[in-house]
Amino acid sequence: MDDAIIIKGGKKLNGEVRISGSKNATVALIPATVLADGVMTIFDVPNISDVGALITLLNELNVKVTRKANHLIIDTENIKNVTLDHEAVSKLRASYYFMGALLGRYKYVKIRMSGGCYLGPRPINLHLKGFEALGATVDYDDGYYIIKADELIGTNIYLDFASVGATINIMMAAVFAKGRTVIENAAKEPEIIDLSSMLNKMGAKIRGAGTNEIVIDGVERLHGCNHEIIPDRIESGTYIIMAAACAEKMRIVNVIPQHLESLLLKLEEMGIKMNIGIDYIEVFASKNLKGVEIKTLPYPGFATDLQQPLSALMTQAFGVSKVRDTIYPERTKHLHELALMGADVEKESNSFTITGPTPLKGTTVTATDLRCGASLVIAGLLASGETIIKDAYHIYRGYENIKEKLKSLGADVE
Repeated sequence: MDDAIIIKGGKKLNGEVRISGSKNATVALIPATVLADGVMTIFDVPNISDVGALITLLNELNVKVTRKANHLIIDTENIKNVTLDHEAVSKLRASYYFMGALLGRYKYVKIRMSGGCYLGPRPINLHLKGFEALGATVDYDDGYYIIKADELIGTNIYLDFASVGATINIMMAAVFAKGRTVIENAAKEPEIIDLSSMLNKMGAKIRGAGTNEIVIDGVERLHGCNHEIIPDRIESGTYIIMAAACAEKMRIVNVIPQHLESLLLKLEEMGIKMNIGIDYIEVFASKNLKGVEIKTLPYPGFATDLQQPLSALMTQAFGVSKVRDTIYPERTKHLHELALMGADVEKESNSFTITGPTPLKGTTVTATDLRCGASLVIAGLLASGETIIKDAYHIYRGYENIKEKLKSLGADVE
């Protein structure tokens, strides 16, 4: 079957898996390279379809991109600020980071409406309000945003919600703004710290990333640099949950445990046995898991991207588990698919419950979005019989070499 992952469940996982560079950092770092005069080299770039789409958009801007193993060499010498209307824009939500980067560099950007997984309403009004506060005008015409400014001037910007996307976009727009920009109620995610680190290596003056107040003093130009991407905390969390679900002993390496504290505490509460090292986590077979309650929150709270993978594990826990997603309340499409496999799920107005343990049976299910796909992979590994996950392209957007990694751990995947 085209574009499907087929899993024969019931196999115990063993061994070691290495976590790739962060998807959520990568999709901001690649657009940020257009701010540089010179050559950028980014290391530990994950081999995922989102990266391919971003490289396509760089090529549209006449930026030269060379891919070598797991790193990208990006040369902006001949960059041209053209309208970004390639279909890659509408496939990829993170294409909107070109708004902030091109506005910062050229004071003008014209770009199609961005796409990505549907997780309910995901407005970009905070991004646009930030650009306007810096002195830009924003027009929307027939599916295109046109954002321009005579000059960008630093100012104080308060975000009504600690939006990761808006924080990143405003940071990139503000690096060349005259004077000082202060972003208050900024998002604190590790990916924002990673972007700040790279921009500062390029010559920006940014401090406070990782706190709720980021201060950016405008500079005249940015130069090229080398930068290594942080490990992917969502991929880390997914494999840790997978190990908790069906491993005898599994070691997850190239992780930053501090980025996963909210998840690790919940897994301990469920009864999962773990050994947490400096840059690795070992997970051991655990019995009699207990149901838990989670509420997703901005970092350092429980990550919305991990509630769907954790839902698969909750089907094996005794009692009732409850999930409330305050970031994307409509992020519940995985429940229908898990129910097809035998899960006992119940959706309420702004939350859902999973009662367990229930045996899962293999069947044909659909990955409706990236993290739903991850949830179904874990469910498929747990299930008896064969699980066919359709629309697996969603999964490849965020999980590098997932089939190869699963096979190396002993899973029966094709």
